[in-house]
Amino acid sequence: MEEILVSSNNADKLSEIKEVFKDENLKILSLKDVNINIDVIEDQDTLEGNALKKAKEIFLISKIPTISDDTGLFVEALNGEPGVYSSRYAGENVSYNDNCVKLLENMNGIPEQQRVAYFKCVICFYVEENKYYMFDGICSGKIINEKRGTKGFGYDPTFIPDGFDKTFAEMDIDRKNEISHRGKALEKLRRFIKVYFSQNQI
Repeated sequence: MEEILVSSNNADKLSEIKEVFKDENLKILSLKDVNINIDVIEDQDTLEGNALKKAKEIFLISKIPTISDDTGLFVEALNGEPGVYSSRYAGENVSYNDNCVKLLENMNGIPEQQRVAYFKCVICFYVEENKYYMFDGICSGKIINEKRGTKGFGYDPTFIPDGFDKTFAEMDIDRKNEISHRGKALEKLRRFIKVYFSQNQI
């Protein structure tokens, strides 16, 4: 069985990734599984840059094919904020709720038709030194006036995807993965990996 290492200490992300790959003959490893206890600093100015940096640094330590993602919420009325700084919008070492509260405060008074936003996820699959592949996914929707739902993580309670009346935090993980930015990127990755490993290129 092939192994893939997830370059993240985020248990919620790991859970979503394992769900997408549950029917594949792959072993999804966490940093804890391989005794790597570091947080790669996200200091790049693009999602692509952060995803590549995290995957590369962990691969160089582990020598295991590594996947890493970076995700941003881009709100039109806030000139694209929080964007690449989504995970630390309210500051360093803050909670999901802190970020949601700041977002909703900044959106206060903005009419519904101007509350459009989209999530973008970029995944880097780093297979050997200086060899990697990038995948992305986008989900468009809107920011609501208050948090709704207890599932998911991050900004999920504040975001309703286009064509739905539930927030991500009100959806089961299977449903969310079908339509979400990360789900779309992971599905591209899943299809690629299936072919890639079958060709014994790693």
